Amino acid sequence: MASDVDTAPLVGRADLVTTVRSVLLDDVTQGNTAAVFLTGESGVGKTRLLREVGTRLRDAGALVLTGSCLDIGDASPLHPLLQALRRLDAELTGAQARTSSAVRDLLGVFAEETAGPDGAGALLERVSRGLHLIAEGRPLVLVLDDLQWVDRSTRQLLLYLLAGLGDLQLSVLAAVRAESLQGAHPLRRVLTELRRLRTVRVLDLAPLDRAGTDRLATAVVGRALTPEAAELVWRRSGGNPFVVEELARDVRDGRDGLSDTLREIFLARVDALPQHAHAVVHAVAAGVEPVGHWLLARVVRLPEDELIEAARAAVAHRLLVSADDGYRLRHRLVAEVLEHELLTAERAALHRRYAEALTAAPAELHQARLAHHWRLAGEPARALPAAMAAAREAERLHGWAEAHRHWSVALQLAAAPGVAPPDVDRVTLLRHAAEAAHHCGEHARALTLIEELAAADAGPSACALHIRRARYLAAAGRSAPAEAEYRLALEAADCTPRERATAAAHLAELLLHLGRYADAGRRAREALELAAEVPGSTSEVVLASAALGFSEAYLEDPDAGLAVMRRALETAERSGRPEDVACAYLHLAELLTGPLNVLEEGVVVARRGAERMAELGLGRTYETRLLAIATNGLFRVGQWAEAEKVVAAALRHRPSGADAVELLLARCRLSVGYGDVEAADRDLDAVATMLAGGGARHVIPLLTLRAGLAMWQGRHDLARQAVQRGLTESRSDDVGILAALVWHGLRAEAEAHAGRAVAVDPTAVRRLREVADRVARKSEHAARPVRDVVDGFLALCAAEVSRLDSSDPELWARSVAQWDRRHHPYPAAYSRLRQAEALLARRSRSATAAKLLRQAYAVAQGLGAVPLTSEIRTLAGRARVSLEERPATGAPAGGADGDELAALTAREREVLTAVAEGLTNREIGQRLFISERTIGVHVSHIFDKLQVRTRVQASTIFLRNRPG
Repeated sequence: MASDVDTAPLVGRADLVTTVRSVLLDDVTQGNTAAVFLTGESGVGKTRLLREVGTRLRDAGALVLTGSCLDIGDASPLHPLLQALRRLDAELTGAQARTSSAVRDLLGVFAEETAGPDGAGALLERVSRGLHLIAEGRPLVLVLDDLQWVDRSTRQLLLYLLAGLGDLQLSVLAAVRAESLQGAHPLRRVLTELRRLRTVRVLDLAPLDRAGTDRLATAVVGRALTPEAAELVWRRSGGNPFVVEELARDVRDGRDGLSDTLREIFLARVDALPQHAHAVVHAVAAGVEPVGHWLLARVVRLPEDELIEAARAAVAHRLLVSADDGYRLRHRLVAEVLEHELLTAERAALHRRYAEALTAAPAELHQARLAHHWRLAGEPARALPAAMAAAREAERLHGWAEAHRHWSVALQLAAAPGVAPPDVDRVTLLRHAAEAAHHCGEHARALTLIEELAAADAGPSACALHIRRARYLAAAGRSAPAEAEYRLALEAADCTPRERATAAAHLAELLLHLGRYADAGRRAREALELAAEVPGSTSEVVLASAALGFSEAYLEDPDAGLAVMRRALETAERSGRPEDVACAYLHLAELLTGPLNVLEEGVVVARRGAERMAELGLGRTYETRLLAIATNGLFRVGQWAEAEKVVAAALRHRPSGADAVELLLARCRLSVGYGDVEAADRDLDAVATMLAGGGARHVIPLLTLRAGLAMWQGRHDLARQAVQRGLTESRSDDVGILAALVWHGLRAEAEAHAGRAVAVDPTAVRRLREVADRVARKSEHAARPVRDVVDGFLALCAAEVSRLDSSDPELWARSVAQWDRRHHPYPAAYSRLRQAEALLARRSRSATAAKLLRQAYAVAQGLGAVPLTSEIRTLAGRARVSLEERPATGAPAGGADGDELAALTAREREVLTAVAEGLTNREIGQRLFISERTIGVHVSHIFDKLQVRTRVQASTIFLRNRPG
């Protein structure tokens, strides 16, 4: 008979085991993370490899937590982590009381957590802190099997932990069944994002080669196979270790007449079992793995001794694997084979026994399994309460995707004939299912459910339906129909005063997002008037005040508008309602980093707001948006490396819908600047998909980025098309984004003229110049800071027009001055390039041109702007200009030793070091234990001594003079 499970040697994986151990342990420093994801077909040996690596890591002193995912979809939020913690708690001895206490405290976090639409971020932070306490300074390795069945909450946890937050040396080792990652499987997107991280490896576990197959078969049989038998095993197995072992055992045990398919092999193995072992395998195949011994006993209903003997036989025949938490099929293909071997009544009876056993022993994570088994037992009336309980359990742990799944199952069960419990009505189920779909980003499903809710008897009022539908449409990025729904709500006869105030306030915010600031201001005033008549309407007041302040600051008086918005934030903080605080921070940060161009303060506000959102549990929505705003501000001031870090932190929340649009556009700006064409294209396609029905405030930046990317690719015709599409978006008051689009359009025509590959379109040029004139006239009615930003883009437009004839260096010099004054290094560097190009074309002032090229080159290199750097090098090469500064003979730059930093004090050098790392003044103050205001003074002194105007320029000098 076959021996125990793992007596077969691990063949052909020695180098891989060493590599994985090194990645997860040896190469990870304190406070950093690493991950290895093993993918491969079923039976290729992923689980065996996890055990082998886990054992070696444990022997090396790491704390290894091992869990596996359930095979019934998004059934139980964070199940693998809960399982791993319980298993660790059971293994701890009395001498490990401190660790045991930390484990039980963390388990208590899950029991105490209350539901909320955006509380997942807070839960993940508490989990991270709990794991830190459990690790006690040791390397922590989380080993997860069958990750293809991972629930949404665990996916979010992995992204959060691998973001590298906290002083925790964390590694993740996970196995994924490759054939399960088809179509729109959510784990595909997760692995795509994680591949971007340098510390994450995704390794495909290939089948064994012919030599490895022969070695494994020889080890199983105990002797060398005949050439004919070895060839047969190789041909039928394809090197899959599981199938190799199965076929080799048939050879060893003398079973002849082997079938040509795995199904027949598995059936033969099952048929060879003793009668009771046969029943045990069928029972485990029908269960949700792992099947605990106590549960198996109630389902199979054998005396204890006979059950143990039967299970032992199934394990010995390599059909089951026994572990501390229960039994699993050695390969899930066995379940697929056996599914068709039972009569329908037999399968229903097995599921009924499971359900009855679970009902008799209620436990924390049993509701999902209970619903699963009652449903397959043909008892929808008994499955429905369990599905609802599982949904509420998921909501309590912020597992909105799991909650949506269970509410959807509950809806299906409630629709079954004869299932109509008096305490459950379809309207309630639809309402819960729609909200869960909305919160987990299933926007299309939420909209479908809201239509079913609208058609139901005794459903919500027409006004309430319009407001809810508008919320879902706006979250899906469908702004135009969302606006229409809010207007219908305001016109509905059954609209209560509070609902009318709510609809008006939300509509004002939507108009703000669409860039229609005048309309937003008018609607905000209306909302405030309505809210004044409704007691306790703080949320409506905050929402409307934020919209009104933004509108006033953009169109009239920046100081007055900012004062309104700051009061709105104070009101929100006093009210304590998380969504109000979020809204106030969001619009204040948007205004500062955008129209008002107060970039550094705007970035600080955005990051402070993001921290506040994390505290309030609104990580997936508002924290993501605020981090996107911070990214845009950092991009504009030239701190691209820091912007990348912020984007990575935001992505851990896996935002969707409108929440994802801002973040993807922000990341795309970086990708276009870096010249990462593939990444930029991917993000632009994703945004375009989500922006069906979106407004100009997002569509115009999308098309502007599309044009910029096309120009770096030399596709000036595509850039022209993108710009012309953008010009049709005419309802926005945001002249800044329209001015940027016009610049890209004129630049595309100028590039076409210079490259001669595509003819210049005179009609397009004429239209663009008309739009530029219209923007100039319209900006005269905007606030002064808005006009300043627009003037910068109009300077670029005028200079690009000159390239169509004979590029005017004076116009480019004006553009340089405009962008230098606003501390935007990227357009300033681009303008210097073009000014140098114009001077060289006129064969005049070559020394000035060389200086401009060197300045532009230093900025472009410091940013990492690869396409811009390449163009500068090309022009410098043609003009024979050296891009490296050559100090005058006998006059080294800086002090006597040539150190440009010689004039700085020791403290100023410390501050400059942190500035070069991309830290904000606040972060530098926290590092050096001095106030943010004092840091600002130091930065000003550094700028004066180095004779620079931006942090990027100061950082460039620091990096140039850094020792070594």
